[in-house]
Order: sequence, then C-alpha cells, then structure tokens
Amino acid sequence: MQVDPSKLRHLREENVLSQRDLARLAGLTHATVWRLENGPAEAHPGTIRKLARALGTDPRELLERGSDD
Repeated sequence: MQVDPSKLRHLREENVLSQRDLARLAGLTHATVWRLENGPAEAHPGTIRKLARALGTDPRELLERGSDD
C-alpha cells in the first residue's frame, strides 16, 4: 500500500510530534517513519494501522488516492 508522504508529515506535525516521537508511539523504527515521509514508499498494512493509531486517524487517511491494493 502506498503511503502519501505529505499526508503523513502533515498529520505528524499537526500532532506536534517529531519523526522519532511518532516512531516510538507507533512501535516502529525512526528509519521506517523517515522512509515513508520521504517516499513515495510502500508500507505493510500493519504499519499503516500502527501509524494511524498513533496519530488518532483512520488508516485510509494515510494512503495516496487510488491506492487500493
């Protein structure tokens, strides 16, 4: 699934989180968050769910339009 880097960055900044903060809250590595924000990058559905949970949003909000695979 394709993560929209600008949406991810916007939601992270809206929540006043650094990339490291988000990674810690989501149980991911900083490198994963960095890669997704500097994408485009593919992400496992579980990774998207972890990010969405940490950001308090629906996982679909993190996907690029037309990304339905």
